[in-house]
Amino acid sequence: MLNLSLALLLAVLLNQKLSGTTVFRTLFFSPVLVSLVAWTLVWQLILQPEGSVNGLLGFFGADGPNWLRGESTAMVSVIVVQVLKNVGLNMVLFLAALQGVPQPLYEAAKIDGAGAWTRFRRITLPLISPTILLTSIITIVGSLQVFAQIAVLTQGGPGTSTTVLIYYLYQQAFQFHHFGYGATISVLLFVIVAALTLLQWQMRRKWVLHEA
Repeated sequence: MLNLSLALLLAVLLNQKLSGTTVFRTLFFSPVLVSLVAWTLVWQLILQPEGSVNGLLGFFGADGPNWLRGESTAMVSVIVVQVLKNVGLNMVLFLAALQGVPQPLYEAAKIDGAGAWTRFRRITLPLISPTILLTSIITIVGSLQVFAQIAVLTQGGPGTSTTVLIYYLYQQAFQFHHFGYGATISVLLFVIVAALTLLQWQMRRKWVLHEA
């Protein structure tokens, strides 16, 4: 849940009444508005052996790997590209939820001597738990449908290290023309998505406020 954790952290930081937060909100949300293919193509250039990431590492005297062709780094690269693309959407949802938390609750907790972490754990998290459920479902369903990043960055390689289920479906159905097998995989993918969504929906009774 790297995406959710990072989005919640950014939302908490950007929910502070400080100058310049609007600029940072726009900065973090802007990738959501960019075309997925364009975003991925830019990152393909950045992650090349002669790209910006390795150039920055070289400036500090370190040799960067071939991010998209190393079995240990290819999937990490895809995950980073995916997270940075969509973290802004979850951040905005969390921001909206945080701004809906009644301030008198925080003031009363301060009077009772509750620290910042206690206020966050006892007040903030329970009150934004419906938004956490929503973003969790969106993020998990989206992570099972990552295709463009794989197709542009790694084409499922090196080997099969980044061949996720939906890309494997594409290979079988549209590259190898095994349409029956591809249809079977698509049904399996649907079952997995439906099962995970239903599981989260059932578990909401245990941790989402007022859902018991």
